[in-house]
Amino acid sequence: MTTLTAQPNRIAQYWALTKPRVTQLAVFCAVIGMFLSTPDLPDWHKVIFGTVGIWLLAGAAFAINCLVEREIDSRMARTARRPLARGEITVPQTLVFSGVLGGLGMWVLYNLVNPLTMWLTFATFVGYAIIYTIILKPATSQNIVIGGLAGAMPPALGWAAIANDVPMQAWVLVMIIFIWTPPHFWALAMYRRDDYAKSGLPMLPITHGMDVTKLHILMYTIALFAVSLLPFAIGMSGLIYLATAVVLGAIFFWYSWQIYRRYTDLIARKAFAYSIVYLSILFAVLLVDHYFLFRGF
Repeated sequence: MTTLTAQPNRIAQYWALTKPRVTQLAVFCAVIGMFLSTPDLPDWHKVIFGTVGIWLLAGAAFAINCLVEREIDSRMARTARRPLARGEITVPQTLVFSGVLGGLGMWVLYNLVNPLTMWLTFATFVGYAIIYTIILKPATSQNIVIGGLAGAMPPALGWAAIANDVPMQAWVLVMIIFIWTPPHFWALAMYRRDDYAKSGLPMLPITHGMDVTKLHILMYTIALFAVSLLPFAIGMSGLIYLATAVVLGAIFFWYSWQIYRRYTDLIARKAFAYSIVYLSILFAVLLVDHYFLFRGF
């Protein structure tokens, strides 16, 4: 009985290394980029293999992130149950796991999608796993801003998978996620500030205080509202997206204003949860609007 239950537990531990919930949102944004890259339905083979390859490299990057931050994770209640933090998976095992995922992902993208997507996704892997995780995160309170570009890349990766190109429209999507990342993550850092104080990481609420973080969240949310209107401004979307972006942005601003004026941990927690809903709905409606605009559905 012990042997039978050990294998599923080991699989679950490796699965946890890939941070599946974060990976799902990244891959979702990549798939949206695939469908937005063409007025017609994209090549399903490239959609499938592009999705698989991007997921594999994203999972490999998150595994390296867990490896580098295993001691930090062990000091934080939110992350203390991660397999590396608990010593359930070793460093060599993680390196092999990440190497296999990353290598397989690169092979899939290069041979079954196109070289551009492989190189862009590999650059994103390096940006997140090395530049952000190893260099920026422990060095500056602006880590999430500077390193946010790596996390914002999935729409460009998806676009490249289908079109073998990354035009201005794809970079608009990247910009939306880039500006969305700081208020999303800082809301989490605020209500988890005690955890981050234990971690030793220079997160903005710890290094500059809550008032500075509140102002930063408010300013980035205002910037996000403006940037989210760019798809309509450049003719990439229509009125369905515009109306949705305005409503979603107004709600996001309301949460940020509540944080700024009358902060509570509950408000920050709700703002963090809403930010995920915000991005998911915004990109989903952008896709719906795309097919109304180009195909008259």
